[in-house]
Amino acid sequence: MEAKTKYQVYPLAMTAVMAAVTCVLGPMSISVGVIPVSFTNLAIYLSLYILGWKRGSISYLVYMLIGMVGMPVFSGYAGGFGKLFGPTGGYILGFLPMAIIAGWVIDHSRKPLVQLAGMILGTAVCYAFGTAWFCVQAGYTVGAALSLCVFPFIPVDIAKMVIAMGLGTVLRSRLEKAGLLAR
Repeated sequence: MEAKTKYQVYPLAMTAVMAAVTCVLGPMSISVGVIPVSFTNLAIYLSLYILGWKRGSISYLVYMLIGMVGMPVFSGYAGGFGKLFGPTGGYILGFLPMAIIAGWVIDHSRKPLVQLAGMILGTAVCYAFGTAWFCVQAGYTVGAALSLCVFPFIPVDIAKMVIAMGLGTVLRSRLEKAGLLAR
């Protein structure tokens, strides 16, 4: 009975822990104009490596719901529907399909370049959601929005992907060895 309970509780607890990690890293941001450099996607990528695509996506969804009810967990220590429906809200929403796409690829391939490609694809989808939302909310053209909201962030986001690949793989392996992670 103990083993059955262990494997029911640990995944739930790890999902909550990774939502909490996202709540800690998400508000930390570096202001670079209208769109801040956020550590939310780094937390999401780590969640995907540790939890897999389903639980990692649920972990992000829990984070997003915490922010929607007003807790200051979004970039710049903001929260609530105002942030979600503001000019950068599309990126917050876009992180969910990013998690699903990148997580699915990470779960189905152990090849680093394939995993990186999955994270790049997921991030491109997030960029598309966010940029479209930004254009509608702020009245920018697509070209202007891309130069403001996407192009400056590509190198930093790729660096976060590489960090997540290295750190996420090590964390997952150590948690599995310790018997704290059942996927």
